[in-house]
Amino acid sequence: MAKNKLQVNFPEDVKELSKGTTANHHNQHLHLSINDPSPVANTKVYCRRWLMLFIFVLVFMTNAFQWIQFSIINNLIMKYYGVGSQAVDWTSLVFMVVYIPFIIPGAWIMDRMGLRVTVLLGAIGSTTAAWINVMGVAQDRFYVILIGQTIASIAQVFVLGVSPNVAAVWFGADQVSLACSVGVFGNQIGVSLGFLIPPMMVRDHDNLEDIGTDLKLMLYIVAGYCSVLLFTVIFVFQAKPPLPPSGAQSLSSKQSSATFSEYFQSLKNIITNKGFLLLFTSYGINVGAFYAMSTLLNQTVLLHFPGEEKNCGRIGLTIVVCGMFGSILFGAILDKTHKFKETTLVTYFFALVGMVTYTFTFRLEYIPITFVAAGIAGFFMTGYLPVGFEFGAELTYPEPEVTSAGLLNASAQVFGITFTLLGGWLLGTYGSMVCNCLLSMALLVGFAMTFPIRPELRRQKANQESIFAILGGEKVNPLPVSA
Repeated sequence: MAKNKLQVNFPEDVKELSKGTTANHHNQHLHLSINDPSPVANTKVYCRRWLMLFIFVLVFMTNAFQWIQFSIINNLIMKYYGVGSQAVDWTSLVFMVVYIPFIIPGAWIMDRMGLRVTVLLGAIGSTTAAWINVMGVAQDRFYVILIGQTIASIAQVFVLGVSPNVAAVWFGADQVSLACSVGVFGNQIGVSLGFLIPPMMVRDHDNLEDIGTDLKLMLYIVAGYCSVLLFTVIFVFQAKPPLPPSGAQSLSSKQSSATFSEYFQSLKNIITNKGFLLLFTSYGINVGAFYAMSTLLNQTVLLHFPGEEKNCGRIGLTIVVCGMFGSILFGAILDKTHKFKETTLVTYFFALVGMVTYTFTFRLEYIPITFVAAGIAGFFMTGYLPVGFEFGAELTYPEPEVTSAGLLNASAQVFGITFTLLGGWLLGTYGSMVCNCLLSMALLVGFAMTFPIRPELRRQKANQESIFAILGGEKVNPLPVSA
């Protein structure tokens, strides 16, 4: 058999271990000759991966915008439609409620049909919801708005947990955590724009028809943007590259659940993983607290700073923009160090500190300090999102990333509903201090639950073993697979 010449890109830590096996230690690429087939022997990273990730980020962004677009102008929606604050809260709560029953069949569709169909379904749902919301701009059509939000919440099933899947399908082992962070970045951009744009475009008027005119203009822009993006997905977005980007992905793609029974076996494997169950709960608490904090932001800020509708949006923007930087930073740290548990603990601890700080700054009645505290909380609470996704993928490999991420998000929705409903009642009855103290105590519990998780990094181990199979050397673990 003729020898095949292979070019493989290795992470820095693997390059160091390969010294003595390969002549050139300083080159960024290793040129190897092999006789035996290996998962890494048929891998390649394509430049187009960044375009696929960018398109996904835009789809994720539009759906995330729809989640918060009405809650952040709660008082104006109440005034225009003549409904109560809790009714307006349901325009975002419906996203959490719908996700829970739809995630299991939705995750199976994602695993069975592939990435392109998944993202396409998300884009179709978001576009349909946007046009339904346009038709709901009339004082007696609040029910139409709820229908539109329900459609958008179904679309969310096909984008919310997909970031780690996009990263795994298109990116190599040395960029997968960063790519997941950028994918989550789409959610954060959408939420930040949802905080910023509605208060700027929909103004408070004495004439209700003027409020309706502002609202319709905003919703027309959203619908037009979603429509253009839908056509982009149809004609540009691809399901997967011709060759997988890593050995782990090569092995994982061969284990896709072909039938619903196989999918349930995969699901069983995940939910019987003790480490994942602890992460499932702690992740849900953290993200659920963020959901409640965001949904109740308008009411909380106006309780202390009446007439500051615009600053409600700006505080929300501060939370999410800081979270964007946190996501990218922690994703880069994971790719560099592979310290998943340690990064999770540090992020969680400072999310707790940020939430406690945010809670007590309202007593000062000085809004610049509230901006700072909200930014600290956002940096770590939303920065935690990709960390949790990637830790879950490591603990449950070779099960599909989309399944583990879907379950983590389902937990977040359950806690988000609980915290929002209970927090809304506490906010109206006892004030913001009691409401935010509830969220702080919940984060303390979640932080404590992270300690017993054993960091079994199965995906990292699979990548290492496939690389050393090519090197023909001994199986060595250059990275800590279990602590």
